[in-house]
Amino acid sequence: MELTPPPGPASRGAARILSGLLEARTGQILSESRAWRMETALKPVLRAHGLADMDALATRLVGYKDSHLENEVVNALLNNESSFFRDLQIFDMISRHILPRVQEERSNRVLRVWSAGCSTGQEVYSLAIQFSNDVARWRGWRIEILATDISSAAIEQAKSGIFSQMDVQRGLAVGDLIKWFEPSGDDWRANSRLRQMIDFRTDNLFDARAPIGEYDLLLCRNVLLYFTPERRQTVLRLLARHSHPRSVLLLGAGETVIGHSEDFIPHPDFRGGYGRRIATAGSEPLRKVV
Repeated sequence: MELTPPPGPASRGAARILSGLLEARTGQILSESRAWRMETALKPVLRAHGLADMDALATRLVGYKDSHLENEVVNALLNNESSFFRDLQIFDMISRHILPRVQEERSNRVLRVWSAGCSTGQEVYSLAIQFSNDVARWRGWRIEILATDISSAAIEQAKSGIFSQMDVQRGLAVGDLIKWFEPSGDDWRANSRLRQMIDFRTDNLFDARAPIGEYDLLLCRNVLLYFTPERRQTVLRLLARHSHPRSVLLLGAGETVIGHSEDFIPHPDFRGGYGRRIATAGSEPLRKVV
C-alpha cells in the first residue's frame, strides 16, 4: 500500500493559515480527521483560480484582501455532511412524542422550529415531510421552520431543494420521494410546498441575526463537536435565549450540554433531548410527566 508522505514545512504553514481562516470566520476547529482531506476539499478552489497548491492559495490569501476567495475557501472546508431522516429514531421521537406534547400545551396553534447548522437542508426537509404526511393533525396550525447555516453554498443548495440520486437514496423512503419530489434532470427537486415551508438563512451562530423570539423545538445536531468548549458555551447560551421553559433541544449523538451549559438539563421525558433548567416567571418548570 502506498502511503502519502507527510506535508513539508511550507504545506504545514499553509494548512495553519487556511485552518486559521476557517476558525476566525466560523469558530470551527479543523480536527486531524478533517485536516488530512483539506487539499482534496480545496482542489476545486485551486483549479478555479489557477493556483498550483495550498501554498499558492495561502500566499494569495495573505497577500491580497479577497473576500470572495475567502468565502470559497471557508465553504469548501466546512463539513456539509447530511442525509434525510438522519438518526431515524430521533425523527420518530419528534413525530410521536415531542410534537404531540407541543400540541397539548399550546393554545395559539403556532409551532416554531429552528435548525441551527442545517447544512444542505435534508434535516428540515425531513421535518417538512413529516408535517406534510400528517396534514390532518396540523390543520389550522401555523408552522414556522427556520434553517440557518454559516455556509452560503450549503444554504443556496438547500433553497434550491435539488438533491442528487445518491442524496435521496440516503434515508428517504421511496414513497416520500415520489410524493414530495420531482425529477430535475438527473437529480430530484423538493416540490414547492416543501420549499415554501422552510425559511433558509445564511447566519453565524456567533453573530446570529436570523432567529427571532422563542422556538418550541431547536435542533443543533453535529455542530458543537467542531467548537472549543468556550464556543460551545456561547452557542448554548444563544439557544437558551431563543427557547422557553417547555422547549426541547436536540443535539447530535456525540454531543452533550453537560459541562457546557447551566441553562439546559437532560430532558426527563425525551431521551437524548434537553430542556431548560430554570423556568421563567409565570411558566411551569420542566418536570417529568407520569
